[in-house]
Amino acid sequence: MIGPTDPALRAELVATVRRFVERDVLPVASDLEHADAYPAELVATMRELGLFGVTVAPQYGGLGLDLRTYAAIVEELAAGWMSLSGILNTHVMVANLVGANGTDEQRQRWLPVLATGEVRGALSLSEPDAGSDTGAISCRAERDGDEYVITGTKMWVTNGARAGLVALAARTEDGITCFLVGKEPGPSFGGITVSRDIGKLGYRGLETVEMVYDGHRVPADAVLGGPAGLGQGRHFMLAGLEVGRINIAARAVGVARAAFEAALRYAQQRETFGVPIAQHQAIQLKLADMATKLEAARLLTVSAAERRDAGERVDVEAGMAKLFASEAAFEIATESMRIHGGVGYTTELPIERYYRDAPLMIIGEGTNEIQRLVIARGLLRRYGLDAR
Repeated sequence: MIGPTDPALRAELVATVRRFVERDVLPVASDLEHADAYPAELVATMRELGLFGVTVAPQYGGLGLDLRTYAAIVEELAAGWMSLSGILNTHVMVANLVGANGTDEQRQRWLPVLATGEVRGALSLSEPDAGSDTGAISCRAERDGDEYVITGTKMWVTNGARAGLVALAARTEDGITCFLVGKEPGPSFGGITVSRDIGKLGYRGLETVEMVYDGHRVPADAVLGGPAGLGQGRHFMLAGLEVGRINIAARAVGVARAAFEAALRYAQQRETFGVPIAQHQAIQLKLADMATKLEAARLLTVSAAERRDAGERVDVEAGMAKLFASEAAFEIATESMRIHGGVGYTTELPIERYYRDAPLMIIGEGTNEIQRLVIARGLLRRYGLDAR
């Protein structure tokens, strides 16, 4: 387990990312997003900053930072352009899967190249008929000598085309198993085809794709965790989604912060009836509620990250953070647009981008309806009558 990051180092790293966002991201984010253009230069700088190895242990070339620091970095990226945090998140989840569950050989092979960003990771769990219901996965991997033959269709694969390593959930005779599928970046490799790029309301500038596996062969040692990992893929991935949900919460905090700060500035600049609208009580009530929700969302996110860093299971806490922060982000983005009035509805300001990006956090890494079930079931498990 990676130890806690020194608070002074955390502050320095977060300040570095904030400078990167202010200098390089904010001037181009809206143009890149509206063009749905991949931010190659920004990603190159993220690699130089070591962000692709943010949670990878130093022995494998990573920064070895704790999850609280990672969440703070994600907040900064999302406050500039939420899509950048998506480029990073699925990659970090794959690196964490390998670090937590991989064999020594798998760690030695994959973690160094993941840490530098030389190889990009993608997580592939969902299918056309298996989203929240992960038990309905139909993608199959059949043993054939020293190989597995993978056949099936995967949906909503972020970074799928550019990835060099896909952590793939497939059904084997032992149950759902996670495979580390190495590939060359691009539209096709072996039996893998990127069948379509899925257009989105927001969250643009990075690919979200459907991928078809048509008899694609991988070696038997591609099973995450080796033979002991057979049938454990669903457990591995759901545990990894705890980190993913903390990431989603941190993204939501970043988007909410950007929307709130924009509203705060505009309310002090825009005048009606001879005074800045910030002096009108109706606007002040909105700002107070927005600030309170933002602070609560951040504290829930930090708490979940700290508990995970301490080695605790955080299915409930990560679910709470994701649920509250994502709903708060959408509400704050909406209120920010209302405070801006007509200009907030135009593409001249980034308010409309925040408004379009926010719903993803309500849906991503498990819908908020599923989060409520996860939270409730976790609470009943912890505090059930038979647990006393």
